[in-house]
Amino acid sequence: MEMSRHPIDALDHPQLPGLSRSQWKMILIASLGGSLEFYDFIVYGFFAHHIAAQFFPNVSSLISMLAAFSVLAIGYVIRPLGGIVLSSWGDRYGRRPVFLGSIVVVTTATICLGLLPNFQSWGITASILLILLRMLQGFCVGGEMPGAITYAVEAAPHRAGLAAGIIICAVNVGVLLATFVNLGIQSYLSSADAATYGWRIAFLFGGACGIVSYWMRRNLDESPEFKEMHGAVVKQPFRETLRHHGKAVVAGALTIAVMAGVNGILYGHMPAYLVQQLHYAPRTAAVAQNAYLIVSSFGLLAAGWLGDKIARRYLLRTSAVLLIVFSYPFYWALANHTVDPVVLFVLAGVAFSLASGTWASVLADQFPVRIRFSGIALAYNIAVVVFSGFAPLLATMLIRETGSLAAPAYYVIGACAVALVASFVLPKAASTVEHSSQGSRLNGEASS
Repeated sequence: MEMSRHPIDALDHPQLPGLSRSQWKMILIASLGGSLEFYDFIVYGFFAHHIAAQFFPNVSSLISMLAAFSVLAIGYVIRPLGGIVLSSWGDRYGRRPVFLGSIVVVTTATICLGLLPNFQSWGITASILLILLRMLQGFCVGGEMPGAITYAVEAAPHRAGLAAGIIICAVNVGVLLATFVNLGIQSYLSSADAATYGWRIAFLFGGACGIVSYWMRRNLDESPEFKEMHGAVVKQPFRETLRHHGKAVVAGALTIAVMAGVNGILYGHMPAYLVQQLHYAPRTAAVAQNAYLIVSSFGLLAAGWLGDKIARRYLLRTSAVLLIVFSYPFYWALANHTVDPVVLFVLAGVAFSLASGTWASVLADQFPVRIRFSGIALAYNIAVVVFSGFAPLLATMLIRETGSLAAPAYYVIGACAVALVASFVLPKAASTVEHSSQGSRLNGEASS
């Protein structure tokens, strides 16, 4: 049924239809959850030094901070496992129950983090509970983004590029929200109060937003394309994905290295790099990065919209080429203070938005409906762990080994080069109808 319907749709609708009110509602509610879950996950990093003092007291502040950042790393390491488990459930039982369960767990964990007694009150038990709560957050985040992408492209198959772009834009909103909450706490509370209870306010605010998100999600309908399968689900989606779509997983993970590598640098390495090594004022660094987030948010929406009219992989390749060419000049100007950092970050946001607005729909195009959630989750989490998780460490090592403050550019160039080459080996079945507005997800189904 699906195979005969979609090619006809492509012929019958040379002008792409817009999103209906119900589709807008479904996509926006799905994106809201992703935004809040990433807020909960990221806000920890802003207050890691306060959390270190509360839960890992040590004579050496360095050892205390290492413990706190180790907990942050655990949240990333657990993400692939969460992606595998939650996506398998999503492909077997539906996208909706996973959405609801995920937001409940993350919200509960976030509220508990905000209320958790410190080491002075509960001793080592407090430290262990902190680790467990962060693992729960990371576990759910590993499935949230792939689930939101899957749901969005299935809710609006004719506008999959725009729908996926909205999901990615919501992640930027979550990061901006965490930034503004951090700024507000640092501005209105004294340093002592921020260290004592200010960080708890940030977590409790995230928990309150999670409750609102659950209230909105509770009446969300199941994905239309999943319902059309009429129960013909795969019993072991993860195994099916590895067995029959392994090439698509590997090619997809490498193709989105441009997204994972750049995000790993921007969120993991850049904040401390700007202030501690390049000696920019903290306010200047914050303004530049927020300008980037705002510009890239609008840019990626435009890229997602454009990706419904032309082949999305072309936009991603264009972004990769631009970043390969201009990464070193960007870092050189940044390191030598020759150009206003706000201008540099705005230009970077424009160049990267072509990739950040299309990588999700490019990835979704690779997998058929019955294992799409699992395929996206596996490829996405591999890319994030490999190219984001190690980005700060490798960028720091490059500076140390070369003696150049512009050396992190080499990491960005490498990640973008990997993505550019991999984009040419994406499964051919996934590109045959990419220009027709709905992507090629069902061609992959035919080939299996």
